[in-house]
Amino acid sequence: MIEETRFYDPNEQVSDEKEFTLRPKTLADFVGQVNLRRNLSVFIEAAKKRNESLEHVLFYGPPGLGKTSLANIIANEMNGHIKITSGPAIERPGDLAAILTNLSAGDILFIDEIHRLNRSVEEVLYPAMEDFELDIVIGKGPAARSIRLNLERFTLVGATTRVGSLSAPLRDRFGIIEKFDFYTPEELAKIVCRSSTLLDTPIGEESALMVAESSRGTPRIANRILKRVRDWSQVVSDGSISVDDVRASLDAMGIDTTGIDQNDRLYLDTLIKKFSGGPVGVDTLAASMSEESETLEDVIEPYLLQKGFIDRTAKGRMATALAYDYLGVPFKDTNKNQPTLF
Repeated sequence: MIEETRFYDPNEQVSDEKEFTLRPKTLADFVGQVNLRRNLSVFIEAAKKRNESLEHVLFYGPPGLGKTSLANIIANEMNGHIKITSGPAIERPGDLAAILTNLSAGDILFIDEIHRLNRSVEEVLYPAMEDFELDIVIGKGPAARSIRLNLERFTLVGATTRVGSLSAPLRDRFGIIEKFDFYTPEELAKIVCRSSTLLDTPIGEESALMVAESSRGTPRIANRILKRVRDWSQVVSDGSISVDDVRASLDAMGIDTTGIDQNDRLYLDTLIKKFSGGPVGVDTLAASMSEESETLEDVIEPYLLQKGFIDRTAKGRMATALAYDYLGVPFKDTNKNQPTLF
Protein backbone atom coordinates (compact mmCIF):
# COMPACT_ATOMS: atom_id res chain seq x y z
CA MET A 1 0.00 0.00 0.00
CA ILE A 2 1.18 3.48 -0.80
CA GLU A 3 1.03 4.58 2.84
CA GLU A 4 3.87 2.21 3.66
CA THR A 5 6.38 4.10 1.54
CA ARG A 6 8.44 6.82 3.15
CA PHE A 7 10.81 9.61 2.20
CA TYR A 8 14.21 9.73 3.83
CA ASP A 9 16.73 12.53 3.46
CA PRO A 10 20.16 10.92 4.02
CA ASN A 11 21.55 14.26 5.20
CA GLU A 12 19.15 14.36 8.13
CA GLN A 13 19.99 12.77 11.48
CA VAL A 14 17.46 10.19 12.70
CA SER A 15 18.33 10.27 16.36
CA ASP A 16 15.41 8.20 17.60
CA GLU A 17 16.18 5.18 15.42
CA LYS A 18 19.26 3.39 16.69
CA GLU A 19 19.28 0.99 13.78
CA PHE A 20 19.60 3.89 11.37
CA THR A 21 22.43 5.47 13.36
CA LEU A 22 24.42 2.27 12.93
CA ARG A 23 24.12 2.44 9.15
CA PRO A 24 27.14 3.92 7.34
CA LYS A 25 26.42 7.24 5.62
CA THR A 26 29.16 7.25 2.96
CA LEU A 27 31.09 4.73 0.86
CA ALA A 28 34.17 5.53 2.95
CA ASP A 29 32.33 4.33 6.08
CA PHE A 30 31.08 1.16 4.41
CA VAL A 31 33.11 -1.91 5.40
CA GLY A 32 33.49 -4.99 3.20
CA GLN A 33 32.19 -5.81 -0.30
CA VAL A 34 35.45 -4.42 -1.69
CA ASN A 35 34.86 -5.04 -5.40
CA LEU A 36 31.24 -3.87 -5.25
CA ARG A 37 32.23 -0.72 -3.37
CA ARG A 38 35.04 0.07 -5.82
CA ASN A 39 32.78 -0.38 -8.84
CA LEU A 40 29.98 1.68 -7.35
CA SER A 41 32.39 4.47 -6.46
CA VAL A 42 33.49 4.70 -10.10
CA PHE A 43 29.90 4.63 -11.42
CA ILE A 44 28.77 7.34 -8.98
CA GLU A 45 31.75 9.59 -9.73
CA ALA A 46 31.22 9.21 -13.49
CA ALA A 47 27.51 10.06 -13.20
CA LYS A 48 28.30 13.14 -11.10
CA LYS A 49 30.89 14.35 -13.62
CA ARG A 50 28.33 14.05 -16.43
CA ASN A 51 25.69 15.68 -14.22
CA GLU A 52 23.42 12.69 -14.81
CA SER A 53 21.41 10.42 -12.58
CA LEU A 54 23.00 7.07 -11.79
CA GLU A 55 21.87 4.11 -13.90
CA HIS A 56 19.37 1.76 -12.30
CA VAL A 57 20.99 -0.56 -9.77
CA LEU A 58 20.11 -4.11 -8.72
CA PHE A 59 21.58 -5.56 -5.53
CA TYR A 60 21.14 -9.25 -4.76
CA GLY A 61 22.36 -11.56 -2.04
CA PRO A 62 21.36 -12.99 1.36
CA PRO A 63 19.48 -10.73 3.80
CA GLY A 64 21.31 -8.48 6.24
CA LEU A 65 24.43 -7.80 4.16
CA GLY A 66 23.89 -4.07 3.57
CA LYS A 67 21.69 -3.69 0.49
CA THR A 68 19.43 -1.09 2.12
CA SER A 69 22.40 0.72 3.67
CA LEU A 70 24.12 0.98 0.29
CA ALA A 71 20.92 2.33 -1.30
CA ASN A 72 20.93 5.11 1.31
CA ILE A 73 24.62 5.73 0.64
CA ILE A 74 23.89 6.12 -3.09
CA ALA A 75 21.32 8.79 -2.26
CA ASN A 76 23.82 10.50 0.02
CA GLU A 77 26.65 10.38 -2.52
CA MET A 78 24.37 11.62 -5.33
CA ASN A 79 22.94 14.40 -3.11
CA GLY A 80 19.39 13.19 -3.68
CA HIS A 81 16.41 12.07 -1.65
CA ILE A 82 15.47 8.43 -1.30
CA LYS A 83 12.01 6.94 -1.27
CA ILE A 84 11.86 3.49 0.31
CA THR A 85 9.20 0.88 -0.35
CA SER A 86 8.95 -2.86 -0.97
CA GLY A 87 7.58 -5.15 -3.65
CA PRO A 88 4.62 -6.48 -1.59
CA ALA A 89 3.62 -2.91 -0.60
CA ILE A 90 3.02 -1.90 -4.24
CA GLU A 91 -0.18 -3.81 -4.87
CA ARG A 92 -1.57 -2.00 -7.93
CA PRO A 93 -0.13 -0.13 -10.92
CA GLY A 94 -1.75 3.02 -9.54
CA ASP A 95 0.33 2.73 -6.37
CA LEU A 96 3.54 2.71 -8.39
CA ALA A 97 2.30 5.55 -10.61
CA ALA A 98 1.66 7.71 -7.55
CA ILE A 99 5.20 7.08 -6.30
CA LEU A 100 6.87 7.74 -9.67
CA THR A 101 5.03 10.99 -10.36
CA ASN A 102 6.16 12.38 -6.99
CA LEU A 103 9.86 11.80 -7.63
CA SER A 104 12.13 14.75 -8.37
CA ALA A 105 15.15 14.78 -10.64
CA GLY A 106 18.02 12.83 -9.08
CA ASP A 107 15.85 11.04 -6.51
CA ILE A 108 16.42 7.40 -5.60
CA LEU A 109 13.54 4.94 -5.53
CA PHE A 110 14.51 1.91 -3.45
CA ILE A 111 12.31 -1.19 -3.82
CA ASP A 112 13.17 -3.98 -1.40
CA GLU A 113 12.09 -7.53 -2.25
CA ILE A 114 11.64 -6.38 -5.83
CA HIS A 115 11.15 -9.99 -6.95
CA ARG A 116 7.73 -9.89 -5.27
CA LEU A 117 6.31 -7.16 -7.52
CA ASN A 118 3.07 -8.04 -9.27
CA ARG A 119 3.47 -8.63 -13.00
CA SER A 120 0.98 -5.82 -13.76
CA VAL A 121 3.12 -3.44 -11.71
CA GLU A 122 6.23 -4.58 -13.57
CA GLU A 123 4.61 -3.63 -16.87
CA VAL A 124 4.23 -0.05 -15.64
CA LEU A 125 7.85 -0.02 -14.50
CA TYR A 126 9.37 -0.93 -17.89
CA PRO A 127 8.80 2.40 -19.74
CA ALA A 128 9.55 4.31 -16.53
CA MET A 129 12.99 2.69 -16.28
CA GLU A 130 13.87 2.88 -19.98
CA ASP A 131 12.29 6.12 -21.22
CA PHE A 132 11.30 7.88 -17.97
CA GLU A 133 7.72 7.90 -19.19
CA LEU A 134 4.53 6.58 -17.64
CA ASP A 135 1.55 5.21 -19.55
CA ILE A 136 -1.80 5.80 -17.83
CA VAL A 137 -5.21 4.60 -18.99
CA ILE A 138 -8.05 7.07 -18.30
CA GLY A 139 -11.67 6.00 -18.36
CA LYS A 140 -13.28 2.63 -19.00
CA GLY A 141 -14.81 0.80 -21.91
CA PRO A 142 -15.00 2.45 -25.36
CA ALA A 143 -14.22 5.86 -23.89
CA ALA A 144 -10.93 4.71 -22.36
CA ARG A 145 -7.78 6.38 -23.65
CA SER A 146 -4.10 6.19 -22.86
CA ILE A 147 -1.90 9.16 -22.06
CA ARG A 148 1.85 9.25 -21.56
CA LEU A 149 3.39 11.33 -18.76
CA ASN A 150 7.02 12.40 -18.65
CA LEU A 151 8.87 11.55 -15.44
CA GLU A 152 11.88 13.16 -13.84
CA ARG A 153 15.11 11.24 -14.34
CA PHE A 154 15.39 9.06 -11.24
CA THR A 155 17.46 6.05 -10.19
CA LEU A 156 15.74 2.80 -9.27
CA VAL A 157 17.64 0.68 -6.76
CA GLY A 158 16.18 -2.80 -6.42
CA ALA A 159 17.16 -5.35 -3.77
CA THR A 160 16.37 -9.04 -3.76
CA THR A 161 17.40 -12.24 -2.03
CA ARG A 162 16.18 -14.26 -5.05
CA VAL A 163 17.58 -12.83 -8.24
CA GLY A 164 16.48 -15.93 -10.14
CA SER A 165 12.85 -15.06 -9.37
CA LEU A 166 13.11 -11.78 -11.27
CA SER A 167 11.67 -11.81 -14.77
CA ALA A 168 14.27 -11.43 -17.51
CA PRO A 169 12.73 -8.20 -18.92
CA LEU A 170 12.95 -6.51 -15.51
CA ARG A 171 16.43 -7.80 -14.71
CA ASP A 172 17.80 -6.69 -18.09
CA ARG A 173 16.67 -3.10 -17.55
CA PHE A 174 19.14 -2.59 -14.70
CA GLY A 175 22.40 -1.02 -15.86
CA ILE A 176 24.33 -2.02 -12.72
CA ILE A 177 23.91 -5.48 -11.18
CA GLU A 178 25.99 -6.32 -8.09
CA LYS A 179 26.09 -9.34 -5.80
CA PHE A 180 26.60 -9.16 -2.03
CA ASP A 181 28.83 -11.80 -0.42
CA PHE A 182 29.13 -12.87 3.21
CA TYR A 183 31.64 -10.88 5.27
CA THR A 184 34.88 -12.15 6.76
CA PRO A 185 35.28 -12.18 10.57
CA GLU A 186 37.87 -9.40 10.26
CA GLU A 187 35.44 -7.18 8.33
CA LEU A 188 32.67 -7.89 10.81
CA ALA A 189 35.00 -7.07 13.71
CA LYS A 190 35.55 -3.60 12.19
CA ILE A 191 31.78 -3.15 11.91
CA VAL A 192 31.30 -4.26 15.53
CA CYS A 193 33.95 -1.79 16.74
CA ARG A 194 32.34 1.05 14.76
CA SER A 195 28.87 0.16 16.09
CA SER A 196 30.11 -0.07 19.67
CA THR A 197 31.53 3.44 19.36
CA LEU A 198 28.18 4.75 18.10
CA LEU A 199 26.43 2.93 20.95
CA ASP A 200 28.88 4.35 23.54
CA THR A 201 29.83 0.83 24.60
CA PRO A 202 33.58 0.08 24.86
CA ILE A 203 34.68 -3.25 23.40
CA GLY A 204 38.12 -4.83 22.97
CA GLU A 205 39.48 -6.32 19.75
CA GLU A 206 39.25 -9.89 21.05
CA SER A 207 35.66 -9.41 22.16
CA ALA A 208 34.75 -7.77 18.84
CA LEU A 209 36.27 -10.69 16.93
CA MET A 210 34.33 -13.18 19.06
CA VAL A 211 31.08 -11.36 18.24
CA ALA A 212 32.09 -11.28 14.57
CA GLU A 213 32.81 -15.02 14.42
CA SER A 214 29.36 -15.72 15.89
CA SER A 215 27.53 -13.54 13.34
CA ARG A 216 27.21 -15.90 10.36
CA GLY A 217 29.06 -13.48 8.09
CA THR A 218 26.19 -10.97 8.38
CA PRO A 219 26.47 -7.37 9.70
CA ARG A 220 22.81 -7.26 10.77
CA ILE A 221 23.34 -10.27 13.01
CA ALA A 222 26.62 -8.82 14.30
CA ASN A 223 24.88 -5.61 15.37
CA ARG A 224 22.02 -7.56 16.92
CA ILE A 225 24.40 -9.73 18.95
CA LEU A 226 26.39 -6.63 19.96
CA LYS A 227 23.25 -4.99 21.37
CA ARG A 228 22.37 -8.09 23.38
CA VAL A 229 25.95 -8.38 24.67
CA ARG A 230 25.75 -4.70 25.62
CA ASP A 231 22.58 -5.42 27.63
CA TRP A 232 24.36 -8.28 29.38
CA SER A 233 27.46 -6.23 30.22
CA GLN A 234 25.44 -3.26 31.52
CA VAL A 235 23.33 -5.42 33.83
CA VAL A 236 25.80 -8.09 34.93
CA SER A 237 29.17 -6.40 34.42
CA ASP A 238 30.56 -2.85 34.46
CA GLY A 239 29.27 -1.81 31.01
CA SER A 240 32.54 -2.47 29.21
CA ILE A 241 32.22 -5.57 27.03
CA SER A 242 34.73 -8.28 27.94
CA VAL A 243 35.37 -11.71 26.42
CA ASP A 244 33.55 -13.29 29.37
CA ASP A 245 30.54 -11.05 28.74
CA VAL A 246 30.42 -12.11 25.09
CA ARG A 247 30.76 -15.79 25.96
CA ALA A 248 28.09 -15.64 28.68
CA SER A 249 25.58 -13.75 26.53
CA LEU A 250 26.12 -16.08 23.56
CA ASP A 251 25.48 -19.06 25.83
CA ALA A 252 22.29 -17.40 27.08
CA MET A 253 21.10 -16.86 23.48
CA GLY A 254 21.95 -20.42 22.45
CA ILE A 255 24.60 -19.34 19.92
CA ASP A 256 27.99 -21.00 19.76
CA THR A 257 31.25 -19.33 18.75
CA THR A 258 30.85 -20.40 15.12
CA GLY A 259 27.42 -18.77 14.77
CA ILE A 260 25.35 -21.96 14.92
CA ASP A 261 22.13 -21.23 16.82
CA GLN A 262 19.20 -23.23 18.17
CA ASN A 263 17.35 -23.30 14.85
CA ASP A 264 20.43 -24.64 13.06
CA ARG A 265 20.87 -27.36 15.67
CA LEU A 266 17.17 -28.28 15.42
CA TYR A 267 17.54 -28.54 11.63
CA LEU A 268 20.59 -30.80 11.88
CA ASP A 269 19.08 -32.84 14.70
CA THR A 270 15.86 -33.38 12.71
CA LEU A 271 17.73 -34.25 9.53
CA ILE A 272 20.08 -36.73 11.19
CA LYS A 273 17.97 -38.32 13.92
CA LYS A 274 14.52 -38.33 12.31
CA PHE A 275 15.49 -38.87 8.70
CA SER A 276 18.80 -40.74 9.10
CA GLY A 277 20.77 -37.92 7.51
CA GLY A 278 18.58 -37.76 4.40
CA PRO A 279 17.94 -37.41 1.61
CA VAL A 280 14.69 -35.68 2.57
CA GLY A 281 12.63 -33.01 0.81
CA VAL A 282 12.68 -29.48 2.18
CA ASP A 283 8.87 -29.42 2.57
CA THR A 284 8.94 -32.58 4.67
CA LEU A 285 11.80 -31.23 6.74
CA ALA A 286 9.99 -27.92 7.26
CA ALA A 287 6.77 -29.64 8.34
CA SER A 288 8.68 -31.77 10.83
CA MET A 289 10.23 -28.60 12.32
CA SER A 290 6.93 -26.63 12.23
CA GLU A 291 8.58 -24.04 10.00
CA GLU A 292 7.91 -22.64 6.54
CA SER A 293 10.02 -24.11 3.76
CA GLU A 294 10.98 -20.55 2.71
CA THR A 295 12.43 -19.99 6.19
CA LEU A 296 14.64 -23.04 5.81
CA GLU A 297 15.77 -22.05 2.31
CA ASP A 298 16.39 -18.36 3.00
CA VAL A 299 17.45 -18.24 6.66
CA ILE A 300 18.83 -21.56 7.89
CA GLU A 301 20.25 -23.45 4.93
CA PRO A 302 22.57 -20.79 3.38
CA TYR A 303 24.84 -20.74 6.45
CA LEU A 304 24.76 -24.54 6.91
CA LEU A 305 25.73 -24.92 3.24
CA GLN A 306 28.52 -22.41 3.73
CA LYS A 307 29.78 -24.37 6.76
CA GLY A 308 29.62 -27.63 4.78
CA PHE A 309 27.07 -29.23 7.13
CA ILE A 310 24.48 -30.12 4.48
CA ASP A 311 24.23 -30.95 0.78
CA ARG A 312 21.37 -30.20 -1.59
CA THR A 313 20.94 -33.28 -3.76
CA ALA A 314 18.52 -34.27 -6.52
CA LYS A 315 16.48 -36.25 -3.97
CA GLY A 316 16.60 -33.75 -1.12
CA ARG A 317 18.74 -32.49 1.75
CA MET A 318 21.53 -34.61 3.20
CA ALA A 319 23.74 -34.19 6.25
CA THR A 320 27.51 -34.32 5.74
CA ALA A 321 30.15 -35.91 7.95
CA LEU A 322 30.82 -32.46 9.46
CA ALA A 323 27.22 -32.26 10.68
CA TYR A 324 27.44 -35.69 12.31
CA ASP A 325 30.70 -34.69 13.95
CA TYR A 326 29.19 -31.41 15.21
CA LEU A 327 26.32 -33.27 16.91
CA GLY A 328 28.62 -36.02 18.15
CA VAL A 329 26.76 -38.72 16.22
CA PRO A 330 28.66 -41.55 14.44
CA PHE A 331 28.68 -40.96 10.68
CA LYS A 332 27.15 -43.60 8.37
CA ASP A 333 27.54 -42.82 4.69
CA THR A 334 24.53 -44.65 3.25
CA ASN A 335 24.19 -42.39 0.21
CA LYS A 336 27.71 -42.35 -1.15
CA ASN A 337 26.64 -42.23 -4.78
CA GLN A 338 23.84 -39.68 -4.37
CA PRO A 339 24.00 -37.12 -7.24
CA THR A 340 24.17 -33.44 -6.26
CA LEU A 341 22.38 -30.50 -7.80
CA PHE A 342 25.56 -28.43 -8.03
